[in-house]
Amino acid sequence: MVQPFDTYPGIKKVVSGYAGGHIANPTYEQVSSGTTGHTEAVKITFDPDVISYDQLVTIYWHQTDPTDAMGQFQDRGDNYRPVIFVNSPEQRRIAEKSKQALQESGEFGDAKIVTQIEDAQPFYPAEDYHQHFYKKNPQRYALEEAGGRAQFKQEHWKD
Repeated sequence: MVQPFDTYPGIKKVVSGYAGGHIANPTYEQVSSGTTGHTEAVKITFDPDVISYDQLVTIYWHQTDPTDAMGQFQDRGDNYRPVIFVNSPEQRRIAEKSKQALQESGEFGDAKIVTQIEDAQPFYPAEDYHQHFYKKNPQRYALEEAGGRAQFKQEHWKD
């Protein structure tokens, strides 16, 4: 079973926030209104001697539905679109190669892998109550897992 990013060795810090939009320092309410252009994202600080960027991308695939361009499970809208923000040409190469391999694997049948790979945008940390959501809100997190995410992960990522 795939776990949250911060449970893996080598992950130093995971910050929830917003990226890719056109206003500075947006609030959750602004982002969820769909008017800022931001996507909910996480910024991950990691030790590449312990966990590789390629491993992070693989974990990402296992956390999302890469075939759904307009949301993730019960979370709907452009602010939940699947996107990998890259910080270098090397990260872009790794992410693109991984995306192509996932498409060619047939894991999702004929469905197209729609996750976008974009250059990193300014990242704005979300409010404190959004940080470590699964730890602060275990009952709500469990409901979200029950809302299709856990079944999807089990169906597509058996190992």
